[in-house]
Amino acid sequence: MFTAVVALAAVQQIVRPNIVYIMADDLGYGELGCYGQQKIPTPNIDRLASEGVRFTQFYAASPVCAPTRCSLLTGKHQGHAAVRGNKEQGGFGPNDKEGQFPLPLGETTIASVLKKAGYRTGLVGKWGLGGPAPDETPLTHGFDTFYGQLCQRRAHNHYPPYLWNDFGIDLLMGNHPFDAHQRIAAPLESPEDYDARFSGKDYEPAKLTNACVRFIESSKRRPFFLYYAPTLPHLALQAPRDWINRFPKEWDTKPYLGQNGYLPTDRPRATYAAMIAFLDDSVGEVLKAVEAAGQTQNTLVVFTSDNGASNTGGVDTHFFLSNGVLRAGKMSLYEGGIREPFIASWPGKIPKGSVSDHVAACFDSFATLAEVAGVKSPKSDGISYLGALLGRPNRDHDYLYFEYPEAASQQAIVMGQFKVVKPDLTSHPEKLEVYDLASDPSEAHDIAEDRPDLVARAVAILKKEHVPNTDFPLPGVDKTP
Repeated sequence: MFTAVVALAAVQQIVRPNIVYIMADDLGYGELGCYGQQKIPTPNIDRLASEGVRFTQFYAASPVCAPTRCSLLTGKHQGHAAVRGNKEQGGFGPNDKEGQFPLPLGETTIASVLKKAGYRTGLVGKWGLGGPAPDETPLTHGFDTFYGQLCQRRAHNHYPPYLWNDFGIDLLMGNHPFDAHQRIAAPLESPEDYDARFSGKDYEPAKLTNACVRFIESSKRRPFFLYYAPTLPHLALQAPRDWINRFPKEWDTKPYLGQNGYLPTDRPRATYAAMIAFLDDSVGEVLKAVEAAGQTQNTLVVFTSDNGASNTGGVDTHFFLSNGVLRAGKMSLYEGGIREPFIASWPGKIPKGSVSDHVAACFDSFATLAEVAGVKSPKSDGISYLGALLGRPNRDHDYLYFEYPEAASQQAIVMGQFKVVKPDLTSHPEKLEVYDLASDPSEAHDIAEDRPDLVARAVAILKKEHVPNTDFPLPGVDKTP
């Protein structure tokens, strides 16, 4: 009897921490107050930084959505990953097939690892790694529950007619179906006209926030892993009118008519600011739910983004300095496309208000979250950054590898303070640039001619780390028929 009691007490002492991993959609490095944003208030995320750690050199795996999500979940960089681009299963019409190239069933995800360790696992938000087929959804990749958008094209509309709820759907009766890519020839007469045509009653980001709160409330009795993938501030430009009106009318001297894709809006700058402010409010609601559940001290909260901000569809990244001083943005392997905000809070564990220059990437999160949970991590391309979170010494990568087969086709390597970029493999596969990120974070001065040692090392790494993927060939590198 005594032995059984001792054994039960030992089991009860194993309290695994909860994990909330928030990955925003297309949020730039400079779009949060704690990273220098001056125009858009982000008090909740800023508070998260003041109560924890802020990384200055954290990278997405790719400059677009689906590949980064694949690398996050599997711990593989893009030279090894199964998904390396936004390959679609259907078209952009509202009746076209949903979903992107599916994550293969054989892939081990961090969700499945944590689930085996006793965690309740939930995904709220955007999946982007498959469609409605039963073997393509989050529920077959380690998640107990899912609420949100399976297809990232459908997520272009923040007022969709429905959202997925596990294998069923949640009909949003206040919304009417419409194409998220429209253009008008002339401005509409009033704000109400824009709202009538390009919005609805049920704002998807609000529905996602509520789903996060419900998940946390229902997970009090066991450790939980919440992967929150909000669709903000990805285009289209859509926000509730009362949020738009919080920002100065003088910001917007003319409406956006949809000429660069997505949806028209009468106040493009104010709408974009409202979307980021709403995202910040959503993070605040998630933190309140954790506190209400009595789990603040036992919960690691991470906030980051999947790639840099996009300068299209009516977004004025220059006005907001969305990517800070960093070069380019979404769809580019220059720093503006892949260097992301990264904030983590864990009261009593992570030093308050700390800043880390540790170089890490989202594919390191697999090993990190496994270590946080106290479970063995399968081999991956990542190195746990838990030491850096806790203010302790942390093993560094020799380098971080990136590739992006779409657009111009690119490869890049970050080696400490240096960055090597092949910016146009399609037209100029031999072109290679080198930058000293410590003195030149804007990547304005190519020093390749001065550093033949780095060039030689980079050529060897680029060859070593790229494993051809027939579903996502790398133009300019892989042989094509």
